[in-house]
Amino acid sequence: MKNDSKIIRIDEKQKGIKVAVSIVAAMFLVGLYVMIFCFSGQDGETSGKLSHDVTKTIVDSVDVVTMRHWTQEVKAALVKAWEHPVRKLAHFSEYALMGILVYLIWMPWMKRGWKLNLLVVVWVFLSAGCDEFHQSFVAKRSGNFIDVMIDTSGGCFGLFLSTTVRRIWGWLHDGKSRRKEKR
Repeated sequence: MKNDSKIIRIDEKQKGIKVAVSIVAAMFLVGLYVMIFCFSGQDGETSGKLSHDVTKTIVDSVDVVTMRHWTQEVKAALVKAWEHPVRKLAHFSEYALMGILVYLIWMPWMKRGWKLNLLVVVWVFLSAGCDEFHQSFVAKRSGNFIDVMIDTSGGCFGLFLSTTVRRIWGWLHDGKSRRKEKR
């Protein structure tokens, strides 16, 4: 009888952890949606300036770290060359984080497998589509299906990272259990 009450307490504790993980991930996801909505609501000029400034900071940082001492002309050329890829990498990264957060929200409640993975991918795809649709109403911006696919690729990468970490965690945890059993 004592063992039964211990099992019940463990199950209650595990349920509490599941709920906490889902709630915290959902809160971060709401914050991410707010950030994405704010960025999408910027007009083309403001958004372009932000991308330019971020890329300039990256170029300046690379110059300092590598001790290249680039001229202003070289830096300007690098900013121009890197601005578009940096902008797309930002999209990719935002949606990779979204993929991780959506996975963390649903992972405790769904069986691992294709249904959970499909849920994450569809969620990210629809979110990206809504983001691009929103941008189509903003001055000097447009919705772009290529961006939806870049965003969805980011979400898939986040899902890949999540499932890989979960597998490694499970492998390490199972290994600890097996080592204890051998003792």
